[in-house]
Amino acid sequence: MQKSDHDADYVPMPIVLIDQDSDSDATIVQLSFGDRLGALIDTMKALKDLGLDVSKGTVTTEGSVKKTKIFITRLDTGRKVEDPDMLERIRLTIINNLLKYHPESSVQLAMGEAFGIKAPEKKLDVDIATHIQVKEDGLKRSLLYIETADRPGLVVEIIRVIADINIDVESAEIETEGLVAKDKFHVSYRGAALNSSLSQVLVNCLRYYLRRPETDIDSY
Repeated sequence: MQKSDHDADYVPMPIVLIDQDSDSDATIVQLSFGDRLGALIDTMKALKDLGLDVSKGTVTTEGSVKKTKIFITRLDTGRKVEDPDMLERIRLTIINNLLKYHPESSVQLAMGEAFGIKAPEKKLDVDIATHIQVKEDGLKRSLLYIETADRPGLVVEIIRVIADINIDVESAEIETEGLVAKDKFHVSYRGAALNSSLSQVLVNCLRYYLRRPETDIDSY
């Protein structure tokens, strides 16, 4: 029997999607947590406290899932958020508010282990959960796809690893789906798509970083 959002023990999948591709002027965040999200006034206020201009966009419903879009620009420039540290702060702020106002979400979020009322029952095996691919996306850029176990600071560290081998990140789509991070980056090297050898170097570096013990990672 399929579970519904009305079953007493059922906790829907929390999803936070940060979209840098769809709008040239704004960072779009799409949130869903079954049909349980309300007006998100507290979340929007918390984002504004980061020095951001925040406006609520469309609310759509697919089955029992309500999806809310939020448009974000920097208050000082009026432009979309490019800084990876700020993108990660946006992501963590939203997840922290989910844990605060919907504490039942902690069983479905990696950060529920440290900050939630109940830790996830299963921790993902990083080796099994990690998938990295580089695909062609025209002559001038490549598409890097990363799926791995979520943890605080992940986005910032991934972008640092990419920058360390002199690869440019042109845009990103950052998705947190429960315990899993699913991130896409458009990347280039000196204005061109990555060749096969550089793609392999990138994959190897990211795989090495993502499989390191968490104790090696700077606390966030």
